[in-house]
Amino acid sequence: MLAEYPSSLSDSDGTGYVARACGRLRTDGLWEGWLEFEREDGSDVVRTARETTQPNRADLLYWAVRLTPVYLEGAFRRASERSPAPSSPYLTE
Repeated sequence: MLAEYPSSLSDSDGTGYVARACGRLRTDGLWEGWLEFEREDGSDVVRTARETTQPNRADLLYWAVRLTPVYLEGAFRRASERSPAPSSPYLTE
């Protein structure tokens, strides 16, 4: 996890979600980042596809800490349209 954002987001039912930026080192040496949105009760997580690819962890962290609330809202909508995240902490894509 790279960053957790202070304001929560709500789905159409009013359920609150906490947003987090996550990332990992790829086998080609680049870093990729995505966003996860966890229900405030911890019962569900939705995840975006890869949102960015950066040359190093510092640049990935720079991306993560500068995301705006508007960007997070759009990413939450995109993630909510996808199927729920697998229980594994690793992406399957």
